[in-house]
Amino acid sequence: MAAIEPVVEFGRRVETHSGQPVNRCYQCRKCSGGCPLTFAMDILPHQLIRLVQLGLSEKALQSKTIWVCAACRTCVSRCPNGIDTAAVADALKQMAVESGTAVAENKVYAFHQSFLQSVRSNGRLHELGMIAGYKLKTKTYTQDLAMGLGMFRRGKLKLMAEKISRRDEIRQIFARSGEVKA
Repeated sequence: MAAIEPVVEFGRRVETHSGQPVNRCYQCRKCSGGCPLTFAMDILPHQLIRLVQLGLSEKALQSKTIWVCAACRTCVSRCPNGIDTAAVADALKQMAVESGTAVAENKVYAFHQSFLQSVRSNGRLHELGMIAGYKLKTKTYTQDLAMGLGMFRRGKLKLMAEKISRRDEIRQIFARSGEVKA
């Protein structure tokens, strides 16, 4: 019976983190059938849920799928059991970062970090600052440069972040969330 406990433990942790009843999944594949990003995934959404059910934590946490998921929620609209696979993917991303698991899609993670840092610092998104952070993390300094300059010339990218009132409340939200800073 000891060999089953890790399986049960991983499934419970994922259910707790995601709020999703992953054990209700009976592999109908409707989530995978409707997902618009399966072409870019290494594991289909229904297979990801199955990995969680089987306690294959290493494979689930190292999956490219958890980073590619766009959280469009098509999966939950198709699931007969109402399982939000995108919420499971979000939970697995957080668990991967917390455990120090290598990130399968570094650019997606860098974008995520840059976005959150911009909101944490400014209280809202400052596009130019976020792009700068992303470019520094990914070392893709000149990629998309022509498009970025065009957007800047048309006033779509502001040099300075807009000031918002009560920015300290945004910082408190981040502090209360216990967000992992990687």
